[in-house]
Amino acid sequence: MLVFSNDKLVFLSVPKTGTTAYEAALATRASIVVRDPPELKHAPVFRYHRFFRPALEKFVGEDFDILAVMRDPIDWLGSWYRYRRRSGMEGTRNSTYEISFDAFVQAYMQPDRPAFANVGSQAKFLEPHKNGTGVTHLFRYEDQAGLTKFLADRLGVAVETRRLNESPPGETSLSPETEARFRDMFAAEYQLYDGIRDEGRFTPLPRGAAPAHR
Repeated sequence: MLVFSNDKLVFLSVPKTGTTAYEAALATRASIVVRDPPELKHAPVFRYHRFFRPALEKFVGEDFDILAVMRDPIDWLGSWYRYRRRSGMEGTRNSTYEISFDAFVQAYMQPDRPAFANVGSQAKFLEPHKNGTGVTHLFRYEDQAGLTKFLADRLGVAVETRRLNESPPGETSLSPETEARFRDMFAAEYQLYDGIRDEGRFTPLPRGAAPAHR
């Protein structure tokens, strides 16, 4: 998470959406950089509201904008799958080393996900708080040019990133049956993703529409 106090902007770090590269590029420009622990670095909206917003409003002021990035839901799971196949993960409870991507997605769709498939939900991460706190600017992961321009215009600095913390390559094909079932089960993820337009504008999901599993 990055906080730009003078610019009244918070950049939430949705896992597996490339935000580590922006953290590295903008750390010296940010007022606050939250790198650890992961539960705070990757604080979703509800956790930002609970732990960070009160302090910011007390010491900086109100009316912060909240920026985030969302990835195509299947591509996002593919990044998690490949990340958990990286060297050194073999034999651990989170490893996908001996599991196909199709099996990984099927496990993700189970009510009680096994550890290796328990990676949360982008829509749930971005779900607005019941008091209205929520993301105000949402970019697609694929729109790096739009995100970079937004940050450069908002912060008044050149933004140059390089790839960091990339997942290793791997096969991420799905059977038509698995993909159809996933798209049906997680329609809210696609509703949010498909509602993202240019310049960070988007159509928010109604509260409660996101999957219940975090």
